[in-house]
Amino acid sequence: MSHTLFISDLHLSEEQAHVTQLFLNFSRDIAPQAEALYILGDLFEYWAGDDDRNTPFHQKIISAIREVGLQGTPVYIMHGNRDFLMDEQLARECNATLLPDPSVIDLYGMPTLLTHGDALCTDDLAYQAFRKQVRDPAWRNNFLAQPLTQRKATIEQLRKMSEEQKQSKAMDIMDVNLDAVAELFRSHHYPRMIHGHTHRQKHHQHMVDGKNCERWVLGDWHTTGNALRCDAAGCEFVNITI
Repeated sequence: MSHTLFISDLHLSEEQAHVTQLFLNFSRDIAPQAEALYILGDLFEYWAGDDDRNTPFHQKIISAIREVGLQGTPVYIMHGNRDFLMDEQLARECNATLLPDPSVIDLYGMPTLLTHGDALCTDDLAYQAFRKQVRDPAWRNNFLAQPLTQRKATIEQLRKMSEEQKQSKAMDIMDVNLDAVAELFRSHHYPRMIHGHTHRQKHHQHMVDGKNCERWVLGDWHTTGNALRCDAAGCEFVNITI
């Protein structure tokens, strides 16, 4: 049956060889069977700018994604909180389309809202302030004007700080705020929602203004991979292993 695949939070890096191989196998054997592939953020552990795309590791990932498209499966990529600096140069080399966050698509007749999901974690005030800062065009331009080595050093420092801060945050603060979820459903006329970011793979049902809304949360790729497979009959999670 014709179907579409959704993945997120792979956090690909040279240090995670097992996950990289999972993704390469997925790109070769599974993704080309779909009508479309959507990557909803955090494809990479971090992205310092499109001028970093020519490393052997990045070229391996770019080539795998490009090959999916060449086999007839369109690929759509959304920014995550780790790789929000991905831009059109990367998209062109991947033969992919960058999607704004959020985006609404027609998925087999069902309006479906796609988002990375970090904007829904409104209880984490410190993160939301940081997110607003780094998504500002002026901040982005100033940051990208710095030498690549300096940008990478800054990102490594930010990653370390983020991991330290997580240790002192309550788990529920780092999850989505249900009022924010309801408002997103409401503002887009109660579609199905698919997102990642929290790494808490699950299918949720919400009653919003008397309307039953479904929300699919994509899992991360840690020891195994996973995808959401949707067709005209509905959606289901599938595991991806070597």
